[in-house]
Amino acid sequence: MENSKKDNAHKKPYVRPRNVNLSMKITQEERDMIERRMEQAGIKTIRAYVVKMAIDGRVIQIELESVREMVRLLSNATNNINQIARVCNQTGNIHARDVGILQNEVEGIWEQTKVILQKINQL
Repeated sequence: MENSKKDNAHKKPYVRPRNVNLSMKITQEERDMIERRMEQAGIKTIRAYVVKMAIDGRVIQIELESVREMVRLLSNATNNINQIARVCNQTGNIHARDVGILQNEVEGIWEQTKVILQKINQL
């Protein structure tokens, strides 16, 4: 049994044959960023890191239209709040109609927030 351990000790582990070359040029800044990410991931070689990221990595595309809509809704609500505050400061009154408008705008903001959160959860 001792001989079989010695026989296995000198055998090399199976290495997958790699016969396709893939090369590219990058900037020094990109190389530095890759090396920082490699260090964070605990990966020792650029080849291992690039293969791992190319096979297992994810590309996230952010669709900003829903965020733009949120900004538009917030801007409208803010403008209306300022107008209502001016009227309230001038007259000492706030109209129920104005409160209803703000409630609808806030509801729209919450709905848009839900849309954005659902999209983020799908990533």
